[in-house]
Amino acid sequence: MSNENKQGKDRQRHAFITSRGTMDGAMPALVMALNSVRLGHDATIFYTFMGLDVIKPGGIDKLKYYPEGTMGAIPGMPQMATSMMKKWMADANIPEVGDMFEMAQIEGVKLVACHMTMEMMKLKPEDFVEGVEVWNAADFIKFAGECDLCLFT
Repeated sequence: MSNENKQGKDRQRHAFITSRGTMDGAMPALVMALNSVRLGHDATIFYTFMGLDVIKPGGIDKLKYYPEGTMGAIPGMPQMATSMMKKWMADANIPEVGDMFEMAQIEGVKLVACHMTMEMMKLKPEDFVEGVEVWNAADFIKFAGECDLCLFT
């Protein structure tokens, strides 16, 4: 396989970090990673802390949108805000977060769980969807240092 993308340039490596298990925590990395692979690059999402909820079976479908500030603390607000966000996305023809996650898996985005966070939360590799790799922080730092782009979304 050639190391060049469709424009004849070297294939780049892009890394994204997801640390929140919320709709607005998961979406940016998924959008960026999907666009990276569609542009002919390699994309990896590193899930850490509460971001691990995203890669648990069924976890993606449970994500909610929590408005910033004290609004998220009002009973029922996250459910209402999540419904509103899903409607805005549907009106803008943006796929739901679960569909984006499935597209990312199909299109070759590498999904990676943080080993330290797994240890802290007493999780095992089998607690995640199929295909998730496990790296420690040093593994990710070495990888990110060699990437053309690394974003904490």
